[in-house]
Amino acid sequence: MEDFEKILVLDNEFEAELMEEVLMDKQIPYGIIIREDSALGGIVDLEEGWGYLEAPARCREEVMKIYKEIKESSTDPGE
Repeated sequence: MEDFEKILVLDNEFEAELMEEVLMDKQIPYGIIIREDSALGGIVDLEEGWGYLEAPARCREEVMKIYKEIKESSTDPGE
């Protein structure tokens, strides 16, 4: 099995769901790791993000491109 590495930090569940949908469509292997910090009341989320996405190093460039497109489309004032 191929080794996965941390590729990017996810801000929220919505981003995670969008990334998951696109990565599945493109058949890119990935994992989404959610930070669990209910004992700290969400403080870790503020500093380290909601969670992170990991994938094989060979997929880093494509994953980052997809993420950039998602971020740009979610902040597009023309919508």
